[in-house]
Amino acid sequence: MRREFADRDDLIAYLRAEFPNAAATDDNVAETRGGRAAAEARLRQIEPQRYGKSRNFLTGAVTKLSPYLRYGVLSLAEVRDLVVGATREIESIAKLVQELAWRDYWQRLYAQMGDGIWKDQEPYKTGFQARQYANDLPDDIRDGTTGMVCIDSFSNDMRTHGWLHNHARMWLAAYLVHWRRVRWQAGAHWFLQHLLDGDPASNNLSWQWVASTFSHKPYFFNRENLEKYTDGVYCRQCPLYGHCDLEGSYEAIEADLFPNAQQRNTTERVPRRARRAN
Repeated sequence: MRREFADRDDLIAYLRAEFPNAAATDDNVAETRGGRAAAEARLRQIEPQRYGKSRNFLTGAVTKLSPYLRYGVLSLAEVRDLVVGATREIESIAKLVQELAWRDYWQRLYAQMGDGIWKDQEPYKTGFQARQYANDLPDDIRDGTTGMVCIDSFSNDMRTHGWLHNHARMWLAAYLVHWRRVRWQAGAHWFLQHLLDGDPASNNLSWQWVASTFSHKPYFFNRENLEKYTDGVYCRQCPLYGHCDLEGSYEAIEADLFPNAQQRNTTERVPRRARRAN
């Protein structure tokens, strides 16, 4: 294969010609630049203290280092050392270091489990059995035509930009698995097809965490939670506002989604395991 190109456009044209099947499936070109120089520039821009305080918000100071970590352009240790060496206030950077540790944990599990990460690690805790979930991704979710501005925006952004904020990933995963009752594997395949940082370990085990096949209860959310962490940017323009599937208290939504579950969860899920330094 060629290794020298006149410019980025030349590289993109070459890859499209060499991999026509991939281009036919997803012809979008993300703005994220690859390479060590781009990774180092991104690394210099991270704000560890702000990350810990704002990472749950879509406008928060997330690092966007995940594509470089995914392909080994940066190492977890390298990021950790820079963050720890930049301050003596360890508590202010603890959350970012913790998320790096979670990423390392997923990789270690992957090394042990191999292709087993595609199998349910535990039964669903939703009151439904695996056979009651559909195997295929619905077309309206894939194409971003559900009519729900939030879900359609997440779908379109992922396919266009190759990246999603981690909170958006969890909302999209929860909607697919719990509202549409589709097996998490369909969503995991879909994410890996489009995400620049699509790493099987972090991806699959986080999907299982949302689904409850690798956690003690399912992750779900409501409109209030979505509005809080997005500043209402999707809800304000949604024609379904006030009568969409996400309306209601956690208790009401849980009763509707999981009528056969033995235990009710009455509080918002704090996404600990599913977090990554994205």
